Amino acid sequence: MAVVFSHGLSSPLSSSSFLTASLQSSSLTRPPSNSVSVSAFTTPFRMELDNNERRRKFIEFPYVSSSHKKLMVDLVSMVETRLDSQLLPCTLPPDVQYYQNQNDTSHASLHIRSGHPSSPIDFILGSWIHCQLPTGGALNITSLSTYLKSSTDSPNFFMDIIRSSPTSLVLILDIPPRRDLALYPDYLKKYYEDTNLEAQRQVLEKVPEFKPYFSPSLYIRAFVSPTVITARIESDSVERMEEIIQDHVGVVAKQVLETWLDTCAVVENGDEVDENEREYLQKRDLLVRSKTIEIDLASSLPRLFGPETADRIITTIQKYSSASSS
Repeated sequence: MAVVFSHGLSSPLSSSSFLTASLQSSSLTRPPSNSVSVSAFTTPFRMELDNNERRRKFIEFPYVSSSHKKLMVDLVSMVETRLDSQLLPCTLPPDVQYYQNQNDTSHASLHIRSGHPSSPIDFILGSWIHCQLPTGGALNITSLSTYLKSSTDSPNFFMDIIRSSPTSLVLILDIPPRRDLALYPDYLKKYYEDTNLEAQRQVLEKVPEFKPYFSPSLYIRAFVSPTVITARIESDSVERMEEIIQDHVGVVAKQVLETWLDTCAVVENGDEVDENEREYLQKRDLLVRSKTIEIDLASSLPRLFGPETADRIITTIQKYSSASSS
């Protein structure tokens, strides 16, 4: 979703012409009849049932193509399967897990799970957003990100897939560093050279439809990794785009996530950060998270969902981002 906390790391959300057009839209068709209403909650049992329904609503990725959905489901499953013992259940309120605007033109889902106190995982965040466009199409953004505590300095992970039509795609995929790579060459070697992440970008560059994408935010470009994948892909048919997602984008995304799970999510003996450095990492993480919220969410969410809903979502995400612990 555009309400993606990680989205500010690279998103064209605030500047892309297709999103600007969608924010100016006023009268569009109604959503599918199975959209869930918050007013349906009447009993604790019903609340528990509908929370499960909302979790399914997130994992369904209901507005994207079959290959796009399968990729997102596979990635979320990889993270939750590997890290499940380190994660607490999602406790988001129903009107944060799934929400929409009054005109039924924008719909979104948010899924956050915090890490156990003893886990190096701070929280994981998944989301999708669907916004109908006045031209008759739709903007769909799906995202997955992971955040680590200051007990480790390992990189985080994030991925956004942005679709403004069935034949176009913007991919942003990275494990952004939490150290200055010029000052910590061993960090660069461990997480970016030894893992051969550069090869994943080169794989996508061989796709004929591949074009580089550049974030309009210089701040964003300043702290992504040297192996970040930012691609714009436009195909001549829906079938070709489905093939690209399945055979190329999906393969690369899974490999990058697997690398993060194997190299970053596990803290081995000797990898712990000492107390002085933890304080620095906490401050850095909070500054980066606050800035991404400012860049991405504060300007876009009110226009998409109205100020009341936007405030509810942003406040929730700020709670998780500011609760980072060592």
